[in-house]
Amino acid sequence: MAEREQQHVRVAVIGSGFGGLGAAVRLRRQGITDFVVLERAGSVGGTWRDNSYPGCACDVPSHLYSFSFAPNPEWPRNFSGQEHIRAYLERVTDTFGLRPHLRFNAEVRGLRWSSSALHWEIETTSGALTADVVVSATGPLSDPKLPDVPGLDTFPGKVFHSARWDHDYDLRGKRVAMIGTGASAIQIVPAIQPEVSRLTLFQRTPPWVLPRADRRISAAEKWLHTKVPATRAARRGLLWGIRELQVSAFTKRPNELGLVEFLAKSHLRKAIKDPAMRAALTPDYRIGCKRILLSNTYYPALARPNVDLVPAGLKEVRGATLVAADGSETEADAIVFGTGFHVTDMPIAQRVTGVNGTTLAEEWKDGMAALRGASAAGFPNFLTLIGPNTGLGNSSMILMIEAQLNYMADFLRQLDVLGGKIALNARQSAVDEWTRKIQRRMERTVWNTGGCDSWYLDANGRNTTAWPGTTAEFRKVTRQVDLAEYEVLRPPGAAVGASAGARAEVAV
Repeated sequence: MAEREQQHVRVAVIGSGFGGLGAAVRLRRQGITDFVVLERAGSVGGTWRDNSYPGCACDVPSHLYSFSFAPNPEWPRNFSGQEHIRAYLERVTDTFGLRPHLRFNAEVRGLRWSSSALHWEIETTSGALTADVVVSATGPLSDPKLPDVPGLDTFPGKVFHSARWDHDYDLRGKRVAMIGTGASAIQIVPAIQPEVSRLTLFQRTPPWVLPRADRRISAAEKWLHTKVPATRAARRGLLWGIRELQVSAFTKRPNELGLVEFLAKSHLRKAIKDPAMRAALTPDYRIGCKRILLSNTYYPALARPNVDLVPAGLKEVRGATLVAADGSETEADAIVFGTGFHVTDMPIAQRVTGVNGTTLAEEWKDGMAALRGASAAGFPNFLTLIGPNTGLGNSSMILMIEAQLNYMADFLRQLDVLGGKIALNARQSAVDEWTRKIQRRMERTVWNTGGCDSWYLDANGRNTTAWPGTTAEFRKVTRQVDLAEYEVLRPPGAAVGASAGARAEVAV
């Protein structure tokens, strides 16, 4: 046990969702086996392990929501459910031999950079270790966000967040209050509506909802994708290409989204006949400003006689009585919060202390910022997957993760080429310039101009979440590390090798 507490590894990966497992696979394919994956839970899966609520499924087509290096010809549906995605991640873990690297029940409590040793000192719930490089793959959808509702502690019933679903609590015959109308809520509502006695949905802002083109993938399709891999690749390529063509409407010409808005309103009209309810469910902002949701069952569920729509947020709880912002009152036996996650204030940032003795959260108090979505100034050899301004509004995050894995791989190659005990620290000037360019492009996007308040925006109203371009463009700007954007750190008194102003070349 004492040996493990003093373990040193070349790379420590935090998290075992898509990002963490992808990083582990890439490390092994690059010939690096001296690494660990630190996971706070007892199994892999990340958000697809934590979110097991009724109806949980992905809103990105299955053949695009998977690693390019680990295709799955056996996806059961166009949009696969949580259980299938989690099973896929377990298979990836086994196929690429990742289990020896996994450290379960090892939540990271703190990371501190040692300027003298040029490595990270890591404290976990299962012991301490050090690492030359840390790859943070905790993800933005990992820590649930609960609103501070006065009187919530007086509620006598059951309370839980959608990402921490209590499967031991039986909802049958209960009066249930659903708080929020985001991506989780529109799946939960139709899933639990048939079994509860009363379902009350508290809606601060209505979402835009489009039809979900879901269907079972036939046995013939699976056979073809297995026997003729080119067909599988073509299907993935088509799904990717369609979404790349949509990007300009989100990032440059939001007015072009009018047709999509018309389709969403038509979808609403077909399901909701009551004019008052239809008005309450019609957004007053441009489609795409908030995440566009996909469902064929959400609106029909709301129209059922045992469902009440409260077009206001939850203001107060008085025992078993829930008071909305519009003054209406509802009695409930259980409260389910579908109120999102800590996206622009990721908790891991509070636990990372850099060269100046300040935490990443302190450095990011005015907004998250990282060079190419990966490197924050003052935090050497620390890379974030799905970092600032890497989120997407219309495509698969797996594409962005794989682009960042390219950057991670080149980062490690550069350390090897420069040689010796060394670290790369993103220059503040490079981070500032990158951030300025991103924010300048963000000004005309639908996320900034659409007239809504979304989780893409931080407390200062700045969009530090979304990427204002195509996935192909992001892959291009993360293809390799530019050493001119980094300060090369060596131990005190060490001889200087390669120049920090030029890229170190690697023989392939």
